[in-house]
Amino acid sequence: MKKLILIVVFVLMFGWAVYEFVGDADTATVEENDVDGSEIETSGEEGASVASDIAVNGSTEEEGLDFGDMAPDVKLKTMDGEEVQLSDFRGERVMLNFWGTWCPPCRAEMPDMEKFHQNTDIKIIAVNLIETETSLDDVHQFIDDYGLTFSVYTDEGNAAAEAYRIQPIPTSYLINSDGTIHNKAFGALNYELMIQEFEKMK
Repeated sequence: MKKLILIVVFVLMFGWAVYEFVGDADTATVEENDVDGSEIETSGEEGASVASDIAVNGSTEEEGLDFGDMAPDVKLKTMDGEEVQLSDFRGERVMLNFWGTWCPPCRAEMPDMEKFHQNTDIKIIAVNLIETETSLDDVHQFIDDYGLTFSVYTDEGNAAAEAYRIQPIPTSYLINSDGTIHNKAFGALNYELMIQEFEKMK
């Protein structure tokens, strides 16, 4: 019964995300601020909403979830139970992705994430919301079924999900090599949109 309620809640959250962030099921909106502050809108694919910002005065040192803020430094566990921190990956461009095995948009996004991982030097940190899973075995099975070669981590106690205010999943943050937030996306991203944003990262 608890699982059914949880599934209904996440389906409703996903529906809200689609309604709120995607006016058209096939179009993603990318909002960019150029140096003079004017907004440009372009379209992408696959129903994700992505917002990115080109900082005028460089990055800030304050942790937060806005563009240019330092990404919150959270602790995660590898699938082998070893603890890592997001700051361990400083110096690399990072895609921090929150997902669940039971989430249809997450399943749809995984092949594109694998292709993105294979074709770029991005460090993908796929954070499974383990508290929503039936067991860790489900996560291992998912990794095998999808042939994932990027790193999968677990968020025990939902500390990372709370720090990043995760509501709809999948949610992704693209983090520059200096640890600042480049952009964030709510919903599944396709490969083309991943590459488009990756090329703007520093």
